[in-house]
Amino acid sequence: MNETSPWGALGGGACSPGAGLGMEQDPSSASRFPPHQTTAIVPIVPSCVPPPPALLTARSRRAYSRDAEGSWFRSLFVHKVDPRKDAHSNLLSKKETSNLYKIQFHNVKPECLDAYNSLTEEVLPKLHSDADYPCDLVGNWNTWYGEQDQAVHLWRFSGGYPALMDCMNKLKQNKEYLDFRKERSHMLLSRRNQLLLEFSFWNEPLPRKGPNIYELRTYKLKPGTMIEWGNNWARAIKYRQENQEAVGGFFSQIGELYVVHHLWAYKDLQSREETRNAAWRKRGWDENVYYTVPLIRTMESRIMIPLKISPLQ
Repeated sequence: MNETSPWGALGGGACSPGAGLGMEQDPSSASRFPPHQTTAIVPIVPSCVPPPPALLTARSRRAYSRDAEGSWFRSLFVHKVDPRKDAHSNLLSKKETSNLYKIQFHNVKPECLDAYNSLTEEVLPKLHSDADYPCDLVGNWNTWYGEQDQAVHLWRFSGGYPALMDCMNKLKQNKEYLDFRKERSHMLLSRRNQLLLEFSFWNEPLPRKGPNIYELRTYKLKPGTMIEWGNNWARAIKYRQENQEAVGGFFSQIGELYVVHHLWAYKDLQSREETRNAAWRKRGWDENVYYTVPLIRTMESRIMIPLKISPLQ
């Protein structure tokens, strides 16, 4: 029996990748290593039920026992995380407001984008002219760079989830809205949405005059890292305020979770480049990037152009 592996020779176990397939160590590998190292190449044994103790040699049993003892000993030094006393939504969101945001992404058929924009600009202002409608239009855009033929909409519900449900119930009774949805459905390839809360340390997304371009930077974080993200950005947002480029910062509550959206405004792409480069010359900005990059699974940037009806121009 080959004692370089606790389970015997390569290909000898039922769980081995090469079991029954005649897969043995490549003889040519011996020429790539000195003779005294050829047996040091140990195959990786897949996770499965170990063989009965009777099949283990005395040496492999001793090694198995040492590994178990070592694992127990190492567990004494594992960092214990204290349980949190509150949800991160309560720790990171603004306490003085109960605003809830909804962001929608509509992927439009390329040949229908102009008709989609015209229909949206005609109907949405009428819906929001109702003073009894507890929802504010924050922004409407088409994606310029990023996912093409896409519309992005952002709403604010003043009053949180009760306001959201109130709006939904009223829209179900609104014939103009129902006709709008039916006509719009023929123009779409897909759509998705998220419910968001705003970070307590970010700017309130207020109407602004244009012309501007907007950048929506979306970060998908590793689960469990939202508090750390918020702690770092609470210190770093001050480095991005000189040109009033910070519009709003949000994190998801329903939909895909552990998603962060940062919304920025710039005069043009050159202004964006200069503003972002200036941040790197400020002491402390590099630390924010250093500590937050390891928290990210994926990130995406959209450059967006506002529609005519968008309060953010």
